[in-house]
Amino acid sequence: MTTRIETRFAELRSQERPALVTFVMAGDPDAETTLAVLKALPEAGADLIELGMPFSDPMADGPAIQRAGLRALEAGETLARTLDTVRAFRSGDGATPIILMGYYNPVFIYGVERFVADAKAAGVDGLIVVDLPPEMDGELCLPALAGGLNFVRLATPTTDEKRLPAVLSNTSGFVYYVSVNGITGSAAPDTTAVAAAVTRIKAKTDLPVCVGFGVRTAEQAAAIGRHADGVVVGSALVSAIEGAQGQGTAAAVEAVSSLVRELAQGLREARLAAA
Repeated sequence: MTTRIETRFAELRSQERPALVTFVMAGDPDAETTLAVLKALPEAGADLIELGMPFSDPMADGPAIQRAGLRALEAGETLARTLDTVRAFRSGDGATPIILMGYYNPVFIYGVERFVADAKAAGVDGLIVVDLPPEMDGELCLPALAGGLNFVRLATPTTDEKRLPAVLSNTSGFVYYVSVNGITGSAAPDTTAVAAAVTRIKAKTDLPVCVGFGVRTAEQAAAIGRHADGVVVGSALVSAIEGAQGQGTAAAVEAVSSLVRELAQGLREARLAAA
């Protein structure tokens, strides 16, 4: 069965442009705002959406996403509520892929079998679980694949030729290349190094390769989009939501939409220029 993620990348290939993959944290600052932002993202230019599952110990996340997760938890966000938000989004959008991103602990507590079934039923298309290495595929990756969900794996600058086959094993949907060593939003990516890494990964897989961590501007997105199949932007969008705190849902939606429109335009111009 073809997933929405696979369908979307096929569409983008036919258009000869990279994907804009956007990340926001579920429940930040509240469920109502998250749903409103999700609904606005595709119209603003997002091709795929990563939705963060808040967790109390987000070891791979930088300060902006850590704060977002804590705001969400303080507002009462749970994994069940996150799935409710996806379900509400799906009632009006049957095409935009949704990937849940986070850590294994909330899924483990929820129950893997129950989670996979409920996520699929809600309209989730894929998972990114940053603290489950390939050696633990039996925990969630294989059940997710069997349940019809893509399982997206992270590759990093330290993923060498010996390790790469294990990272690519059982990966589906796309490969997420982490452009910097360290936490999210911690540094700007080196586009020359990213281009070389993307080329190296694409020599080993037919999956699309998307690049994230540290991408904040249309210029950075355009530079990476000349080489990658997609660009992931997260901390910048989460910071836009944070900056609109106290101004209401509409302000948060506009802050995110404005930045996404800039990023999407940069990506479109980059690939057209490269062609």
